[in-house]
Amino acid sequence: MSVSVDLARQFVYANGLLWEQALFSYLFDGGSIERLHSCLLNYKNEDGGWAHGLEHDIKCPDSHPLALEFLLNINRDTGAPLVPLLEGTAGWVERNREADGSLRNPDSLMKYPLAPWWSGGGQTKPDSITGNLIRLGVCSDELKASTARWASEELDIAQIEANEWLFMAYHAFDYYVNTPATQELALHREAAIANIIACASKAEPKQYFSYFSFAQTPDSPVAQATPPELIIKFLDHLASSQREDGGWNDEHDLKHWQAYTTTVVLNVLRNYGRL
Repeated sequence: MSVSVDLARQFVYANGLLWEQALFSYLFDGGSIERLHSCLLNYKNEDGGWAHGLEHDIKCPDSHPLALEFLLNINRDTGAPLVPLLEGTAGWVERNREADGSLRNPDSLMKYPLAPWWSGGGQTKPDSITGNLIRLGVCSDELKASTARWASEELDIAQIEANEWLFMAYHAFDYYVNTPATQELALHREAAIANIIACASKAEPKQYFSYFSFAQTPDSPVAQATPPELIIKFLDHLASSQREDGGWNDEHDLKHWQAYTTTVVLNVLRNYGRL
């Protein structure tokens, strides 16, 4: 069947959380950005951090890195302007770092429901958060410096090239594409983009969606570096895989991720002229 915005709307409003409905409304129905902001602010704590299951896999109400990482990814994935929500957030990150620049999770994290793949204690890598804060112009010099030290040990070119999972390429991408490029870091940026394309060329159809986390529009650096036939293959798959209920599957067929996945897929198809 052809892509149906109406069926997608039905799916998102039947299955999505209030903020996911507000995001769909903003992107496709002329809904107000103020309403989306109001919904998202319910996930922000007084300390400037984020929590409360904004990232569906961790439900802890105390501020933790993964919730902030996902908030920033919403902006990256959809272009929805979220900077007004970030007052005090960079300060929270600064206060919740270990000596090596990694991020600290609250002691209460394990007291609340969380996906088993986070049972080791939550997100500790600062790369995506710092990179996206830099991109949005709200990252402090102190945080830039501590993450640079961390990345020199934990995210060098060999480690970037060793990644084999397309989804996980976001760590190097979010950091090195947004960090001001010295000659050395330009090589890291090139490696991050090359790794995305290498992973994408071997990806299974259920993973094609992940490519567009790095290539939201045709003029993005990753899209420009990708063979056009590969992008066409991905878009053809997305355009033909909307289910009868209006939704799209996420990579792991987890129903609670599919309202967001559906909204992002629809946005990608529009950005590439497929709607």
